[in-house]
Amino acid sequence: MSFRPNYNQQRADRNRVKEAKKAEKLRRQQEEVAERRAAAEGTAEKDADTTA
Repeated sequence: MSFRPNYNQQRADRNRVKEAKKAEKLRRQQEEVAERRAAAEGTAEKDADTTA
């Protein structure tokens, strides 16, 4: 005897997976932005040191 499908639970599971994927993507993008900003600030400091 099989179980009746629980559509609300299945939908909640799918939504939970999608939200986790979105959160991971956003976190990865924020890390990349932080790395680029740190690199840009590092080059700006080097330029300021060489011109002074």
